[in-house]
Amino acid sequence: MTRYFTKDHEWIDVEGGTGTVGITAYAQGQLGDITFVELPEVGKAFKEGDQAVVVDSVKAAADVYAPASGTVAGVNPALADQPELVNTAPEGEGWLFRLTLADPAELAGLMDIAAYQAYIAGL
Repeated sequence: MTRYFTKDHEWIDVEGGTGTVGITAYAQGQLGDITFVELPEVGKAFKEGDQAVVVDSVKAAADVYAPASGTVAGVNPALADQPELVNTAPEGEGWLFRLTLADPAELAGLMDIAAYQAYIAGL
């Protein structure tokens, strides 16, 4: 499994042709307490950069973008009753959705962990 990051603070874990998507610890820290997560429908297709999820917090609503093109293969069912999982485990149990990748070559434009950590250090 390989993890990639976007400049919009999404992560994607890629295994085979499927990616699991969530927001980074940095992003959830900026949002504060998550109160609701509006997940996409299974089967919905996205292009890289499309708005995929809306995360509502006590501070604001934030869009989460698809880090790669593909079709939603599943969503995290736990978030319906426990949106706070995005706060407590943003890069684990608080994942948002799974994506069947349309073009894995798009991942080459994303950052690895070292590049992402350097990016947020400069913010």
